[in-house]
Amino acid sequence: MSELPQAQVFDRRICDLGEGAFWHPERRQFFWFDITGRRLMSRDQDDNQHWQFEQPVSAAGWIDADTLLIAASDHLLHFDIAKGTTTPIAPLDCAAGRLRPNDGRADPWGGFWIGTMGHGAEPQAGAIWRYYRGEMRRLFDKITIPNAICFAPDAGFACFTDTPGRIVYRQRLEATQGWPIGDPEPWLDLRAAARNPDGVVLDAQGRLWLAEWGSHRVAIYDRQAQFLGAVAVGAPHASCPAFGGDNLSVLHITTARQGMDTEALSKAPEAGMTYAVDLSAHACHGQAEHQVIL
Repeated sequence: MSELPQAQVFDRRICDLGEGAFWHPERRQFFWFDITGRRLMSRDQDDNQHWQFEQPVSAAGWIDADTLLIAASDHLLHFDIAKGTTTPIAPLDCAAGRLRPNDGRADPWGGFWIGTMGHGAEPQAGAIWRYYRGEMRRLFDKITIPNAICFAPDAGFACFTDTPGRIVYRQRLEATQGWPIGDPEPWLDLRAAARNPDGVVLDAQGRLWLAEWGSHRVAIYDRQAQFLGAVAVGAPHASCPAFGGDNLSVLHITTARQGMDTEALSKAPEAGMTYAVDLSAHACHGQAEHQVIL
């Protein structure tokens, strides 16, 4: 892969913990979250938008042009974008406020995967859940920081990670309804490199675009988990990538400033801002975000 351009600031509003980047294909609009700020954020042309919530919110999928499914601390919510109103859809087991949602994404069958974790990243306190046509089922338990939830272009497998373990797993999926088959298999092992896997998206060619917390980059790995290159980010904690824009060739990247002290912030004043880079000249294109079917 030829040398990729550095990501530039797309939105200068600061997120303490940016997450949940996704592109709404019908609205042609990019959305993301500030989890600890309890905000859904967006840009519509040159208009900055945000919606405030009473509890942490972290990830979403699109239902139609006007509504989203949003993961909040105690429920999955039906969210009306124009009105800013919510309706609970399904309870999310966050242990009476001791947990919060983290990374999540809609799957090719219209389901929605969402991870939960402790507010202080307490070891093995969280889990990964799937909501599918009225059923909420726990898929994996004893998760500390769930991340890297995404799906292969052919829908053959899902990815996920527990960030402290530094291994991205592949989970085979059955073809009719998308439930896991067998045990997850290690795919990308970052322990020797001491890289911290955060949010991930798989592009149309099946390459893995991985936000690496603490590394100032989104790294690209091929189907054999070989490193291909990276998009540099002007903030150390890249947290979640998502393709959008014309031909799904613009990579959007959320970042965070959580845990950074005054000295660290003085060296990286753009930490917590949201970035973007146009990769059309490099023939890099994402997959369309899947629709949630209630």
